[in-house]
Amino acid sequence: MNICISGALGHIGSKLIRNLSIPNLNRVHLVDNLLTQRYASLFDLPDQIDYIFHPIDIQSRKMEALIKESDVLIHLAAVTDAAKSFERVDDVEEINKIGFEYVANLCADTGCALIFPSSTSVYGSQGEVVEESCTAEELKPQSPYAESKLFGENLMAGLAREKGLKYVALRIGTIFGYAIGMRFHTAVNKFIWQASTGLPITVWKTALNQKRPYCDLDDCVRAANFFVSNKVFDNQIYNIVTENLTVQHIIDAIRKHVPDIQIQFVDSPIMNQLSYEVSNKKSRALGLTYHGNIEAGIRDSLSKLKNVNAEIRRV
Repeated sequence: MNICISGALGHIGSKLIRNLSIPNLNRVHLVDNLLTQRYASLFDLPDQIDYIFHPIDIQSRKMEALIKESDVLIHLAAVTDAAKSFERVDDVEEINKIGFEYVANLCADTGCALIFPSSTSVYGSQGEVVEESCTAEELKPQSPYAESKLFGENLMAGLAREKGLKYVALRIGTIFGYAIGMRFHTAVNKFIWQASTGLPITVWKTALNQKRPYCDLDDCVRAANFFVSNKVFDNQIYNIVTENLTVQHIIDAIRKHVPDIQIQFVDSPIMNQLSYEVSNKKSRALGLTYHGNIEAGIRDSLSKLKNVNAEIRRV
């Protein structure tokens, strides 16, 4: 089996390419335009896999040959910062929509299966635990980023009807956990960075006691391996969520290691999002297992930063 991973050097990608557990895996095409300069994500890759790195954009004409040679595209390339996506509407349009439409059509035309990492942020405000059966009318994406993920889901559904595209959409909770290509704009990781460097933890004014879905990076990688290995390309949507947690829960977990952290409340463009929980029952029913937890994820990430601030309790 050959696979192609776009956005391969980012937070999820840099972990995934070191932890591929797919039977009969032959070649892995790594695509990344190096816009975020995560060169270090290519250091010390496992020896047993045939990696080929392509420093290209996803709209490059070279993508056609790579996808044609691949059995599966894992499409991780995207603008991912939801809050800042309000300031990057043009980038979201160009990368998350136009770029994705290009590679999705290539997959449909060549018979390459597609794994699309959507987001639980497409649910927006919800009054109860939500499942994948949530209707289109009930979805309330509240950022350009979330809207682009919903666009991607709808695009793939249309290509499945028109061209026979085989895909699976994974609505992933907010990622936490260490990777060499780690990003720090998501809630847990941002809090960890702020705490480790002696900065106050900045929390949206409405968010402290609201419950949201989170996904351990190891669980996210496990999901990608699971869907490829089991060839689950059934044109359906699956929630990939480790835990539903409040911000207060996350802060309390960090405080075990950084006791003197301070909280600073701030405004955010995404202020009307209410507390909501997301069910992972459907993915569990397939046989996917979840092993991550927020306590271990915070401990492991802080341990990587233990010498940045002497006030961190040794973890």
